[in-house]
Amino acid sequence: MSVRRDAAPSAARMSGPSSVLAAAECVLLDFDGPLCRLFAGRPAEGVAARLARELRDFGCDPGVAADGTDDPLALLQAVAKHYGDGPVTVHAERCLTAEEVEAAASATPTEHALDLIGALHAGGWRQAVTTNNSPAAVVRFLGRHEPSPLAHEHIHGRTSDPALLKPDPHCLVRALESTGSAAAAAVMIGDSPADCLAAKAVGVPFIGYAVTEDKRRALVDVGAGWTVPSLRGLVETARQRVQLREPGAGTLPVGARR
Repeated sequence: MSVRRDAAPSAARMSGPSSVLAAAECVLLDFDGPLCRLFAGRPAEGVAARLARELRDFGCDPGVAADGTDDPLALLQAVAKHYGDGPVTVHAERCLTAEEVEAAASATPTEHALDLIGALHAGGWRQAVTTNNSPAAVVRFLGRHEPSPLAHEHIHGRTSDPALLKPDPHCLVRALESTGSAAAAAVMIGDSPADCLAAKAVGVPFIGYAVTEDKRRALVDVGAGWTVPSLRGLVETARQRVQLREPGAGTLPVGARR
């Protein structure tokens, strides 16, 4: 897979996150964090514990499927590192997908996230989801908030190969290809160092979503130039483009709600 790096306004010359977004043609959105709290109603600690028990029952080395982690994705990566692409890893990925899809049924939308999706659509931005979670979980979540302008063909999540999880840029490359976007003309909104590193790997400008100082510092430590504690300012930027496109538009579209 190749990534277009066509010339675009240099992110280095821009004054802040709103300017970065305004200059972009395509927005790549991480899922768990910027769009929702995936495990709000089904805590990640419990998911990891159930996954560990299931894997031990399946024959996984207890030292690999150990209790104590609260990160189901980290457990999947540990299994994949030990077993490669064998049956244990395949089983782990399938079990995690089932857990994530169930969690998506009670996931809490991030404040202003649905408004941002709607405003970006109205303003003419192309959009895609780039996530380490299962695409089926994204579809389940968005299905609760119809109509969603995020088409299923632009949801790029975990594959059967955990080695391609971010910080590998695989899902970003797929998103750029599916939207027909050049890397320099896109921007990614993510909340983890892995998101930032994946964006840097393909030359996509990055805006970090950091609700705490610890999260902000973690993003800055891997090179994030811009962070925001809320999506509200980005929604306002998107709505400004709508007003420029349609003077006197009045009330602007927002994300669908339950």
